[in-house]
Amino acid sequence: MSDIEIPESHPRYLSLLTRHRIEEGVEKGITSKQGLIAEGRGEAFDYLLGEETIPSADAAERAAAAQLLLAEHPVLSVNGNVAALVPGEMVELAEAVGADLEVNLFNRTDERIDAIVSHLRDHGADAVKGQTADGRIPNLDHERAKVDADGIGSADVVLVPLEDGDRAEALAAMGKVEIVVDLNPMSRSAQSAAIPIIDNIVRAIPNVTEHARELEGTSREELEAIVEDFDREAALAEAEKAIRGGELA
Repeated sequence: MSDIEIPESHPRYLSLLTRHRIEEGVEKGITSKQGLIAEGRGEAFDYLLGEETIPSADAAERAAAAQLLLAEHPVLSVNGNVAALVPGEMVELAEAVGADLEVNLFNRTDERIDAIVSHLRDHGADAVKGQTADGRIPNLDHERAKVDADGIGSADVVLVPLEDGDRAEALAAMGKVEIVVDLNPMSRSAQSAAIPIIDNIVRAIPNVTEHARELEGTSREELEAIVEDFDREAALAEAEKAIRGGELA
């Protein structure tokens, strides 16, 4: 962490903390410089959401937990910002739902991939995919098309937080059940997702993990009912209404 100490009493404590995590990620070679811009954009939406998990986001997080528990081969995708912000939390979620972790980057270099894999292992991951990159997502012409064939390539359910819209659309076109964490309900990523979670990732991932632990041992029928009952269109509409300053139901 940087030398700057942020008192927990500061009204912008969590926001400033995430900024410094991204900054530190850039210094470590984990996060790209473009990730700084992406973080700022997301922070603006979070400010409009009141920097809290709204009810529809919590419902999405519960549905996401149920969907991951139902999956035959769930994979959690990790990019530079995710690795900087919630590395340990992603490891905990992977353990809670029996998922693989896979590093996938737009600005992909072997050095960045290796740095993120090492960073996740430092936070408790036993194994991390993404270094092989022997598979490819169709209809993408950039580096995010590269995936592990036995990871995202063969996954039935993929969690893709802080995602590029074109890859989100491409994964959906492959028939994969896609869970997206995105603070903009109007983004292509959120609009492509089967389960869009409109929440800050630093809240969303721990929330999904908590729901997964609560649902452990729940019957398949009950898990399927939770997923079926989730209304993605209503969740997106509620988040947009909150951002525009409307009162929530």
